[in-house]
Amino acid sequence: MRKNYVVGVDIGTQGTKAAVFRDEGSREGEAFEASRLIRRGTGTVWQEPDEIYGSVLRTIRKAVENSKVSPADIHAVGMDGQMAGIMAVDCEFEAVGAYDSWLDTRCEPYISQMKAQAEEEIIRKTGGPVTYTHGPKILYRKQECPEEYKKIAKFVLPGVYAAGKMCGLKAEEAWVDYTHLHFSGFADNRKKEWDKGLLEEFQISSEKLPRIENPWTVVGRLTEPAARECGLLPGTAVVAGCGDSAASALGAGIVKKDMIYDVAGTASIFSCSTEQFTPDLKHKTLLFSRSVIDGLYTPLAYIGGGGMCLPWFIKQYGGTYGEWNEKATAILAGSQGLYFVPHFSGRTCPNDPGMRGAFWGMDFIHTPAHMYRSILEGIAYEYSCYYRILKEQNPQISPSCIYGAGGGAKSEIFCQIKA
Repeated sequence: MRKNYVVGVDIGTQGTKAAVFRDEGSREGEAFEASRLIRRGTGTVWQEPDEIYGSVLRTIRKAVENSKVSPADIHAVGMDGQMAGIMAVDCEFEAVGAYDSWLDTRCEPYISQMKAQAEEEIIRKTGGPVTYTHGPKILYRKQECPEEYKKIAKFVLPGVYAAGKMCGLKAEEAWVDYTHLHFSGFADNRKKEWDKGLLEEFQISSEKLPRIENPWTVVGRLTEPAARECGLLPGTAVVAGCGDSAASALGAGIVKKDMIYDVAGTASIFSCSTEQFTPDLKHKTLLFSRSVIDGLYTPLAYIGGGGMCLPWFIKQYGGTYGEWNEKATAILAGSQGLYFVPHFSGRTCPNDPGMRGAFWGMDFIHTPAHMYRSILEGIAYEYSCYYRILKEQNPQISPSCIYGAGGGAKSEIFCQIKA
């Protein structure tokens, strides 16, 4: 009996992962390639589009080779990727400028502008507060890079860029799937369409925005050149895909209402699931994102770069996560009065660009192990704030467990502190 397989690709902040899956869910082979984040001064973080695309092709090829699966049995490719950053293409689907990472904070002046002009309307329509996301980043590109802006045919996401290149598409065929709309700044999330009022308010042409698509829609098929490079067959179907946190939620089994999950990745994300679209106008903290499952919403809040605090610590003090987790287990809860603020690049939810990371309460009794544990506790404490807001808006939620995803979910002490 012939077996059917698909390839999944995750274009993450720290790297690109690809895996071959059998139709019943088993993973047959995988590959990973680290990303290069380019930093040129405070608040500046970007990636080169060609590097993103190349990593997708190479990891797919390696994953297929590792799986020993025949390319003839692989029937589709789907991608998820970083969600809050933005990039752009010209009419021929060639990149215009770099990928403006969600970690890049240069758009701060345009966050202030959008808040001043239409903050509540943006939250009401998109479901997301105004922060380091597509809207302010598009305004930044328009105002700060006018010549580049003129060349832009469509703004797209990293997964769309890679998929479009693999299929030989033109800009007019670009799309964004609906799991990204809460980050858009200009969409009516409930209706799944661009909002004319918001576009007019900020003088953004709808012509520069892609069509809104379902995650499972087939958007193209592999060209011969792309197929040669990634090791698949020409004509293999490529689907629209979704955002990485939406993919994580689906993979963690968040498929019905009143479930809670934690994504311990580069961003530290806390979320639940509901069938109600109730934007957070009071606290301006929760982002009302859509699940891959149409009709289900996954309101979330996150610490931008929260998951990068531990790698930063390891870089300063050496050792492994396993070693430090063990040392942190021996430290009393509360880290003996040492507190950690995890917002190294400003607070995202709610937005506070001026906030910065800090250790507070240092004493002569404190050791690096106390610092490590306080990082875990600082992230968990922020989660507790998010949880209180979630319960306030969704009092029916009474979870018996939290579903975890991301690399941090492997840490028993981190999970226990959060619990």
